[in-house]
Amino acid sequence: MRLSQLFTRTEKEAPKDEASVNAQLLERAGFVYKNNSGIYTYLPLGWRVINKITAIIREEMNAIGGQEMFMPALVDKRYMDSTGRWDVEVAFEAKGKKENEARFTLGWTHEEVITEIASKYISSYKDLPFSSYQIQTKFRNEPRAKSGLLRGREFLMKDLYSFHASEEDFLRYYEKVRGAYHKIFERCGLKSFYTLAAGGDFTASNTHEFQVLAPVGEDTIFICSKCEYAENKEISSLANGGLCLKCGGKVREEKSVEVGNIFPLGTKYTEALNLQFTDERGNKEFVVMGSYGIGLGRLMGTVAEIYHDKNGLIWPESIAPYKFILITLDHTKEEGDKLYQKLLEQGAEVLYDDREDKTAGEKFADADLLGIPIRLVISPKTLKEKSVEMKMRGKKVTELTKLKEVEEKLDLS
Repeated sequence: MRLSQLFTRTEKEAPKDEASVNAQLLERAGFVYKNNSGIYTYLPLGWRVINKITAIIREEMNAIGGQEMFMPALVDKRYMDSTGRWDVEVAFEAKGKKENEARFTLGWTHEEVITEIASKYISSYKDLPFSSYQIQTKFRNEPRAKSGLLRGREFLMKDLYSFHASEEDFLRYYEKVRGAYHKIFERCGLKSFYTLAAGGDFTASNTHEFQVLAPVGEDTIFICSKCEYAENKEISSLANGGLCLKCGGKVREEKSVEVGNIFPLGTKYTEALNLQFTDERGNKEFVVMGSYGIGLGRLMGTVAEIYHDKNGLIWPESIAPYKFILITLDHTKEEGDKLYQKLLEQGAEVLYDDREDKTAGEKFADADLLGIPIRLVISPKTLKEKSVEMKMRGKKVTELTKLKEVEEKLDLS
């Protein structure tokens, strides 16, 4: 992508109405556009990041047997009536202008919908277990929409649902999802802590969250410094400076951001919608379910909160919009075009700053703000050495790489 053709642009000043780092940097760098409080547009650079996150999530969900599908955003009232969740405050109602009462809600969750769908295909224990997921926009009437992408009213979410013949089989799969989630967050550059949490509108039992330590976090967790056992403060019996219930290690209090959660649903929804199966003895039993969520925008915003410096974003290579940013200085565009074409032919992801109306300082400042992992610079000075200057984002050291060795040295795969 040529930067001269990108319709968005960077801003020198942070938006005055944003306090969180992720909102300030993502808006300044042109990754997102704020439409309303808690409602954002993902601009071309931001959408590339979301797609990288999506690809990682898909790989890990598919690896544990998840089957991708896509459910409607308009959820009929009858679904929510079946479980008594039509009147929850988090929901947005949807109705036609000529209708007196709403017949739909904008989907804020899909347990009821997937349960009814599953009832068409489950009749015997031989049909179990299975799991299915979607990546879709969710809508929640969040009264405290703030902190940029960390708390929104409209957001992208991956929700996985699993169906089992027994609690034991469910627990085995629950552990598989736990492992897959840790892999997802690690691949996105984040260390997550598996945290005991409360239930809520989804389930009455305890659930588990995946928390990332961050000063901006709205959650408070108690975590063991030795075994990393963690509990959300809302339900915790631990105390700052106390001893861990699991290993006796010292407990500390931390602020954190919830980037994912997993819910044991039991038979709450299958009883409400009468989803039963015939077991091996011919008896009718209710299917056991689990639900597992990850907010993609929140994950992106958390990465921005963790990976930045005073100059801008510092994307982990795995989810960066581009691996390289190529900059030309002092009328070296012809040589830059050649290198850019060569990099594209080798399959490299390159953002090419070919703008001729910007100074070197402006180009370097934008490169830092955008946070692309590897900066390549062509200038009269580097061409004298038949080289390109290479610098990793977040580091001060630069090095020269011979143009003929670019493919081998830069690992373009």
